[in-house]
Amino acid sequence: MAGPDSDPRPFHPVSRRPFRPARARPSRAGASRPRSSRGRRSWRRRAVRALLLAPVLFYAAAALCFLYLRVLPPLTTTVRLQRRVEALLAGQPYAERHRWQALAALPRHVPRAVVAAEDARFYQHQGFDWVEVRHAGARAARTGRPRRGASTITQQLVKNLFLTTHRSVARKVVEAALTPAAELLLPKDRILELYLNEIEWGPGVFGIGAAARHHYAVDARRLTRDQALRLAAVIPAPRVRRPARLGWYARVIDGRMRQMGW
Repeated sequence: MAGPDSDPRPFHPVSRRPFRPARARPSRAGASRPRSSRGRRSWRRRAVRALLLAPVLFYAAAALCFLYLRVLPPLTTTVRLQRRVEALLAGQPYAERHRWQALAALPRHVPRAVVAAEDARFYQHQGFDWVEVRHAGARAARTGRPRRGASTITQQLVKNLFLTTHRSVARKVVEAALTPAAELLLPKDRILELYLNEIEWGPGVFGIGAAARHHYAVDARRLTRDQALRLAAVIPAPRVRRPARLGWYARVIDGRMRQMGW
C-alpha cells in the first residue's frame, strides 16, 4: 500500500520532480489561420473607417477653403489645373491668362448681365433654384433630351473651384454636397465676385479682367453694356463661342435684364 508521500507519477531522472507531460502545441498551419483571419478583419475595418472618414475630411477642407475665400482669391482652381493637364497630355502649348477684378470696381451692367444670363434668381435662392430644376425637368420630358440648364452660379463656382468640367453623377453629388456650405460661408456678392474671376471666358482665359482684355482689348472697368451682354453669352461654352457672333443671344439676355429692372 502506498504511503502518504508516495506519488504514482514517474519522476524526472535528474530533478526527481514529478514528470508532467508537455501540452501539445498547435501546428503552425493551424495557428496562422486565426491570425490571418484577424488581420483580414482588421484591414476591412480600417478600410471602412477610411471610406467613411474621407468625405468628412474633404468636406471640412472645403469649408476651410470657403473661409479663406471670404477674404482672399484662390491660388488656383481644379478647372485651371484640368486645362493645363489636358494641354500637356495633348502635347500642345498652353498659355493661361488670368486677371482679377474686384466686383465693386466693375460697371453694374457686367455682373447683372451674368446673373440674367446664368441665374436670374441668384439673390433669392439658397444655392439651388428649384423652380428652374422643375422647368428643366419639364423640358427634358418634352424633348426627350437629358436635363440641363438648372445649375446655379453657386453650383458652377463649386465646380470650378473643386471639381472638373467632366459630366458625371459623382461630380453632381459632390457639387450638391458643397453648394450649401458655399452659401452658408460666403456672402452672395462674394460668390458672384469669385465666379466672375474664376470661370472660363475663352481658351486659357480666366476671370472677367482677362476676358475684357482678350475679347475687347479694354480694362474690365470700361466694358460697355453691349460688351457685357456678349461676354455673358459665351459662358455656357467659352472655348468655342465668340462674343462677336452672339448678338442674337445678347439681345435675349438684354431682354431678361430689362424684365428684372436692370
